[in-house]
Amino acid sequence: MPNGDQKLSTAEKFAYGIGDGAANLVFQTQITFLMFFYTNVFGIEARDAGTILLFSRVIDAFNDPLIGALADRTNTRWGRYRPWILWTAIPLAIAFVLCYITPPFDAIGKFVWAIATYNLLMILYAANNIPYSALSGVITADSVERTSLSSWRFICAMGATFVVNTFTVNLVAHLGGGDSKIGYPATMTLWAILAVVFFTITFAFTKERVQPNPHQRSSVWQDLSDLRHNGPWIALFSLAVLIHIQLAMRGGAMLYYFNYCLHLNNIFDWIDNFGVFNGVGLIFTIIGVALAKTLVSRFGKRATFRTCLFLSSLLMAAFALLPPDSVYMLFGLQILLQLAFGPTIPILWSMMADVADYSEWMTGRRSTALAFASIIFGLKLGLGVGSWFKRRTA
Repeated sequence: MPNGDQKLSTAEKFAYGIGDGAANLVFQTQITFLMFFYTNVFGIEARDAGTILLFSRVIDAFNDPLIGALADRTNTRWGRYRPWILWTAIPLAIAFVLCYITPPFDAIGKFVWAIATYNLLMILYAANNIPYSALSGVITADSVERTSLSSWRFICAMGATFVVNTFTVNLVAHLGGGDSKIGYPATMTLWAILAVVFFTITFAFTKERVQPNPHQRSSVWQDLSDLRHNGPWIALFSLAVLIHIQLAMRGGAMLYYFNYCLHLNNIFDWIDNFGVFNGVGLIFTIIGVALAKTLVSRFGKRATFRTCLFLSSLLMAAFALLPPDSVYMLFGLQILLQLAFGPTIPILWSMMADVADYSEWMTGRRSTALAFASIIFGLKLGLGVGSWFKRRTA
């Protein structure tokens, strides 16, 4: 078992966290804008867009464990996981931009283009994000420090999400000169360049400290079997699926909700209500994320996670009761929801690293990246199922 007394500097925590800021410049657009882009700009039916997003989860079922297994078996002078972050940065950025280009094809050609570019993006995203996520399990073995590390990760991630959700709509209009087919790839190019810079910082200023037993020998099938008999992993996998089903359904539906259901004038002339709504929510999500370490130190991971998840579920359901013209209730509920949900984010990811420790304690074998990969597959499965469920409302 790894030593649990490895403390981290603030600089290293920030360097690690900014890597998820980079990832969320890519990831958040998939949740918030991709379905809208496919149906209202790219020009395919909502059912076809939902099918594309769900079909890619089938590929993920094979791709994610493979990447996890490969990352666990990588051995370089920079470590096992850090090199993957650097190697995949530029290919991921290119695939990201390609996903938002509208080629002059017919309906079948557009469908093929969409499914090819989206799956290329998701394969490269996994090759970047799975080793990145596993890195949190080997930077330190201290459980509280892992929660702190994950808090820094998601503060940076939410900062990037704030920027993306607040300014993408306006940037698309500005950079495209009113033409969304130009504005979307131009805006995504800007986010892609920033992502490459941030990934490079993560690679350069982090260090892998927790090492597996050098005499460890196991096959991929053995590692998968270890997970199948790991009760905490099964619980986290199930939670990841359920949480991200609702995140996909809510996140992808909100732009339609603002465009077609609410009857509100813009609060500010320089930005639309959707951007303000997301910006305010993300500020309070960041506050909730920042509170996670304090709450965990006082109440424990499990109690904090359960309570915050229960409260956020109730608050999310309350949106169904809002009248379409109540701006104060809309923003008040958003603030309470994101403040309650915020602490669950770093706690969930911190527990993933703990699951790898538990597996090593039970079996004597460590497969950090595979443990993260399998739960990340659950995350993406939830997003795909949620997108498929909401396709009829688009």
